[in-house]
Amino acid sequence: MVGDASVIVKWFVEEEYTDKALKLRDMHVNGEVTIAAPELLPFEVLNALRHSNLFEKDELVNVAVSLSSYGIELHSLRGRLAEEAVKIAVEKDITIYDSSYVALAATLNTRLYTSDRKLIEKLGQEYKEVTIHVSRL
Repeated sequence: MVGDASVIVKWFVEEEYTDKALKLRDMHVNGEVTIAAPELLPFEVLNALRHSNLFEKDELVNVAVSLSSYGIELHSLRGRLAEEAVKIAVEKDITIYDSSYVALAATLNTRLYTSDRKLIEKLGQEYKEVTIHVSRL
């Protein structure tokens, strides 16, 4: 399965649906599922946490180390994945960042878990089978 930054951030910050995000994390850690993501995931998560103003520098360094230790399967944006990401971004008028998660889920024939309702709305029926809101976990 694919987890986007909106879900992974909740591993480190108490927000709505943090309980669901932590359940997903635990399932990954216990080997019940494997979380995959585009290589940009750590950048997005750390940037969001930095701008939350909830973490000091040393804490962010610890988060960076922790995040890398989870063994999330990171994928480069190239080849078929890059083609699909661009196609989805243009067709659905979303960022390449967001479309890369959707494209990865479609390419891996799995689900994308997100807490971004606006993204789900923009994707519409065409990607209903691919994208699921984390609250449904």
